[in-house]
Amino acid sequence: MTGVAKKIIRRVSERENGNWVCTPKDFLDLGSRGAVDQSLSRLVKSGHLRRLGHGLYAAIRFSDVLDGPAPASLDSIIAALARRDGTRIMADGIVAANLLGLTNAVPAKLIYVTDGHSRTLEIDGRIIRFRHAGPNTMKWAGKPAAHVVQALRWLGPRNVVQSGVTSTLNRILPEEVKRDLLDNIHDLPGWAVSLVSEINHDQDFAA
Repeated sequence: MTGVAKKIIRRVSERENGNWVCTPKDFLDLGSRGAVDQSLSRLVKSGHLRRLGHGLYAAIRFSDVLDGPAPASLDSIIAALARRDGTRIMADGIVAANLLGLTNAVPAKLIYVTDGHSRTLEIDGRIIRFRHAGPNTMKWAGKPAAHVVQALRWLGPRNVVQSGVTSTLNRILPEEVKRDLLDNIHDLPGWAVSLVSEINHDQDFAA
């Protein structure tokens, strides 16, 4: 095993307890692009890593339940794609609402919004659809409240009121997310402003 390959394996094993999904860009400080690509290819052939998709790699973890390789973390896949392509990515509305427990509806497809191109990719056996979204949507990318805003947009004002979303969010959201919603309240749909005010009612945030 070459020096670059050894350093790659060490870095992969140290990140996220070996659950990290990585790209060649994550190792360009270890050698040239050619050396990194060659090392990754050899590590896949030797069984140290597995290739999840174009330019996406992960350590091999075994699942007793599946009696085979454990699937990579979806969040890690999305983060790696964003790094690889230099784009911003967020969960689509129904995905975000499901993750927050605001709906029992299970998304038929994994859909994310991005400031990159619309496309559909197969990664680690998953079919993931990416839909291009405009600046008003993507301005929330990377912010603590991104999932909440996407979920609210999907639910709409009528469902938010009827399903008691306000009380649920008030109970489950950490203060960091509540503060993010309040700090960026003018970027929310008009109907969501009063909802955020209710969620933050009587919250004693540190200055």
